Amino acid sequence: MSTSRIDRRFVACAAEGRAALVTFVSAGDPDYDTSLAILEALPGAGADVIELGMPFSDPMAEGPPIQRSSQRALRAGQTMAKTLAMVRAFRAGDRDTPIVLMGYYNPIYSYGNEAFLADAAAAGVDGLIVVDLPPEADDELCIPAAKHGLNFIRLATPTTDDRRLPAVLANTSGFIYYVSILGITGTASPDTSKVAAAVARIKKHTTLPVAVGFGVKTAEQASAIGRTADGVVVGSALVNAIAASLDGDGRATASTVGAVTGLVGELARGARLARVAAAE
Repeated sequence: MSTSRIDRRFVACAAEGRAALVTFVSAGDPDYDTSLAILEALPGAGADVIELGMPFSDPMAEGPPIQRSSQRALRAGQTMAKTLAMVRAFRAGDRDTPIVLMGYYNPIYSYGNEAFLADAAAAGVDGLIVVDLPPEADDELCIPAAKHGLNFIRLATPTTDDRRLPAVLANTSGFIYYVSILGITGTASPDTSKVAAAVARIKKHTTLPVAVGFGVKTAEQASAIGRTADGVVVGSALVNAIAASLDGDGRATASTVGAVTGLVGELARGARLARVAAAE
């Protein structure tokens, strides 16, 4: 594959001596228009890479905050077609910020693999994270995705040992997403010393950037993780910010977009200060 937007963004962040901030929100949460407004505001707030969740009724690796965000989006009528339309609308004003679609295989399979890959690439998607497709199923989606110029980003976990890691890395591109805790998203805080050791171990096997997520909620945590990782991924904290801003009927308010961008700004400052702190 040729150099992608994801590759270029991680190189640019490294050149600035900092970790990239990778932000996750669910497409269509709490409604299409508000979700698009959030998406368009993320880069200006400090997001370097955007993970856009593909809403699904049974997101098995997600904790309650992201489960609820997916449910809100589905209730508001979000579909895969609308998610791709959202990316197209975003690309009309932003040609540089990488977008990774993250989620589960069922909605992709229902859409049709080849149609999905072609439409995602045409919309301006840069990469995919499909949580429930293991390396043994690379022929299903991973390898075809590369033919469409899409990075296929794989998860590594605390239980991914050195025997399993080569299979995980085999067809991975863009970056490695290291899951910092055992269990579902948003339920525990990462142990930064264990994360640092895991990142160092993974880097012995690959030259790809390593981004760390699951459990990162604060600027302080982003700073601590960013001292050793190439990227810091934040999701549950952002969807919690959306949820807390909604009115009693679950509708967006005037504060919804700002609730997300304000937190992203704090997290971005933490990630930017990480390498400075590490050097002192």
